[in-house]
Amino acid sequence: MKQQRKERGWTLDQLAALAGVSRRMVVNVEQGAVNPSVGTLLRLSDALGVGLPALVEPPTPRAAKLTPSGRGAVLWTGDGGGRGVLVAGTEPPDVVELWDWTLAPGDRHDSEAHSDGTRELLHVQEGALVLEVDGERYELASGDALSFYGDAPHAYVNTTASPARFSLAVFEPDVGTAHRMVTPDA
Repeated sequence: MKQQRKERGWTLDQLAALAGVSRRMVVNVEQGAVNPSVGTLLRLSDALGVGLPALVEPPTPRAAKLTPSGRGAVLWTGDGGGRGVLVAGTEPPDVVELWDWTLAPGDRHDSEAHSDGTRELLHVQEGALVLEVDGERYELASGDALSFYGDAPHAYVNTTASPARFSLAVFEPDVGTAHRMVTPDA
């Protein structure tokens, strides 16, 4: 993130203002001194005009990129032991993320609304879960799939006594384009 910020000639305060986070949070993220929420990382990546994968993965040349099993970026952990792992992603401006999620019994992950036009595709591999999207509730069992707009508040919930595992693909169009042509004020 520091490299991305410096390439733009931005100060810590400028990035913090564009992302809507505190200067202290920007410093802590750059130094690796904090485990920020996915929402904070999304605000920072959008302000920089890069996809979330660009903040959590080392830069790679234009080639196929293999993520070995167990090597994805764990960006969420639940109180019951669940995990949200970003296993692959593309570059801006149209970012696609591939996630491997496990929700332990009782786990709940609330997600802020993503940028306008964001779409999510979810496929339940094991167990069952409830997806809440903008006031609607969807109950999904093993093998079920759901596509929905992720630009509204949503939550993934395991209300059962067994773990739930699902794959999630997130398409976020035009990542960071709102900030590309704007130079932040000091």
